[in-house]
Amino acid sequence: MHDNEKPVFKDPEAPPTSEMLEQALGKSYAAYEALQESLPSLEIEQEWQWYTPYKAWLAKGQHYWTTQRGARKENNLYWLYAYEGHFVVAVWFKEKNRADILSSDVSGNAKELIRRAETMGKLPTFPVTLDITSAESLVGLYELLNCKKRIEKLT
Repeated sequence: MHDNEKPVFKDPEAPPTSEMLEQALGKSYAAYEALQESLPSLEIEQEWQWYTPYKAWLAKGQHYWTTQRGARKENNLYWLYAYEGHFVVAVWFKEKNRADILSSDVSGNAKELIRRAETMGKLPTFPVTLDITSAESLVGLYELLNCKKRIEKLT
């Protein structure tokens, strides 16, 4: 999350609604809607969940697929945080996959974010965080999500 900002949805009894999101995100709500419209074609399901450690509602984007043997698999692709006037999407990768990601077909901007991302937590993982303010900002996010889906299916 951003250092000086706090997510806007802080009431555990009030999950975010479309009206609340539109009011909080302002002009960025169009980008949020565009993301929501693209989720089915990306095979991603998103749901808002209350997270006590953050004391806020966060949206989790998950990819579901069926293996060749018929098993249903799922993978958490991103976390979405709503702020006043914009939203942030964090895509987490395993450190062991950093070289594969950098050699993939993601854009130069995405590669720079990947290079600068610091490893965090007990598990060797790192977040690539995108600040989304317009629909044009989603292009890099889609690249990262598709890259993560490819990598996770291989490992």
